[in-house]
Amino acid sequence: MKKLLSASLVLLATLFAGTAVAAENSSYPLGQRSIFSDRATAERLAPVGSVCVEGEECGAQVAAAEAGSGEPRSGEQVYNSGCAACHASGAAGAPKLGDSAAWAPRIDKGIDTLVKHAYEGFNAMPAKGMCADCSEEEIHAAVEYIVGQSK
Repeated sequence: MKKLLSASLVLLATLFAGTAVAAENSSYPLGQRSIFSDRATAERLAPVGSVCVEGEECGAQVAAAEAGSGEPRSGEQVYNSGCAACHASGAAGAPKLGDSAAWAPRIDKGIDTLVKHAYEGFNAMPAKGMCADCSEEEIHAAVEYIVGQSK
């Protein structure tokens, strides 16, 4: 019986000490610590995101950011933003940038063939190298950049 009473007292003291430590570490006042408080309920019900509709003020900011300078990106910029994902590591059999031996037979086919394959896709390479927003001019510049680095 004494052991049961001792164990109960130890458990009660531990719970009390744990509650006191938790209360000191909380940044909320006493009435707002519960998961049932108005603060906690408001946090759970708060939206996790927002939708911006074109025509609204926030929509203009997004459209302006997407528009950019309006000029095509350089071949190096296109390469670094997409092509490098495979051509830097050789993923899926892609010839690495600067590997003259791997690029030589491809370069021999001509720049127009390389651009066509890059734009339309060829073997394991997807169309535009997965760069959905790249223009044909940007793809051409990226191919020229890669060929220039790989001769």
